[in-house]
Amino acid sequence: METLEHAHKDEVQAIRELILSASPSVAEGIKWNAPSFRTTEYFATTNLREKNGIGIILHLGAKVREVAPGGMPIGDAKGLLRWLAKDRATIVFKDMHDLDAKKLAFVDVVRSWIAYV
Repeated sequence: METLEHAHKDEVQAIRELILSASPSVAEGIKWNAPSFRTTEYFATTNLREKNGIGIILHLGAKVREVAPGGMPIGDAKGLLRWLAKDRATIVFKDMHDLDAKKLAFVDVVRSWIAYV
């Protein structure tokens, strides 16, 4: 983070803190040149190229995994997830105000997601 030069660096930092607070089993690393998070496998990667703010890609690791027909039943009361595949979704926050408004729902989604990792 010290060397990250990004228009949404404060948001990236806040997202990092929220993901790490979701569970003591979450660790951080760098994957695809971006802050990424794992338990037993990587499950979330910041999307620093998102054009409409800052994005998080939620996944189940580098390899596609079989999931139940219909996808993963993730609690998403605020409709944060945009599904890219049955095992992959993205969340975009426009700015810090948007992140602040959705942070509790975001942590809930992360907690639900890591149950599948």
